[in-house]
Amino acid sequence: MAELLPFPSDDVPLSPDGAALARGVLRLFHDLGYSALLEFPLGIGRRADVAGIRRDGTVAIAEVKSCLADYRTDKKWADYVGFCDLFYFAVPRDFPRDVLPADTGLIIADRFGGQVARPAPASAPLAAARRKALTLRFARTAAYRLSAAHDPGVPLVQDLD
Repeated sequence: MAELLPFPSDDVPLSPDGAALARGVLRLFHDLGYSALLEFPLGIGRRADVAGIRRDGTVAIAEVKSCLADYRTDKKWADYVGFCDLFYFAVPRDFPRDVLPADTGLIIADRFGGQVARPAPASAPLAAARRKALTLRFARTAAYRLSAAHDPGVPLVQDLD
């Protein structure tokens, strides 16, 4: 059983630029009809920067890259592709887009919002069991974070599996 953190982990804090991009992606995801969470734990020891689920069950993940060095040093994003229907990189306007894989979606963002510059190609549909597990994990993570926000006595780490 894996431990889930109710809020983004303090062990690898987002840079100020990364936090601003994540905020913009959250706003965009909400505009696109997603309920979204930051630092969503996937259950494989990885956390997606921004994950969202739409009413129809579509799961989208955005990997935030604030600069070229961030992209070049972090290759964990490939692990996230199998946990969503749509995968995006979210980058600032001045990011060199030609280095990003062409078979991923692209979001251009800042602290105020974002726009889809390249739609994410639909991947193979998630297996029903994985979709159910992700949806349950998403709901439980969101509920736990809301509870912790309202009650400071709720422990910061809890086994939710």
